[in-house]
Parts: sequence; C-alpha cells; structure tokens
Amino acid sequence: MSSHHLGAAAAIEAAACVRAIRDQSIPPTINYRQDPELDLDYVPDRARPARLARVMSASFGFGGTNNVLIFGEPQL
Repeated sequence: MSSHHLGAAAAIEAAACVRAIRDQSIPPTINYRQDPELDLDYVPDRARPARLARVMSASFGFGGTNNVLIFGEPQL
C-alpha cells in the first residue's frame, strides 16, 4: 500500500514478496472496489494469512524495463 517509487519500485516489490513468505501473509490491495462481475480472490484493505511457498513479482517500468522474479522459501 504505497505510491509508485519509479526506479525503486521493483526492489520494493521484491522486498514485499520476501516479507510475505517470511510472515506467511498476503499483502492487501488498497482502494479495492468490488465488481460483482469479477469472481477473483482479492485481498482488500488488510493482509490475509496464507501458506506461501513461492511468490512472483512482475514489474513493468518506464522505458520498457521488464522483469519477473520468483521467490521461494529456503530448502533446509
């Protein structure tokens, strides 16, 4: 739940993904308004506990910079 951080956006999102795995919690979507025609699993306003083994971050930036990172819990 933050504004756009331009060049740092992908790094901040990556940190949020790692923290989601660590905390086993899905971050919320801010300002979500329910659409009765869309039957999707949104997480509005508050984080939700969930079992997360892997998460994906997809970032598409100005100037055509694109990256997709997949994070997983460490295998001990």
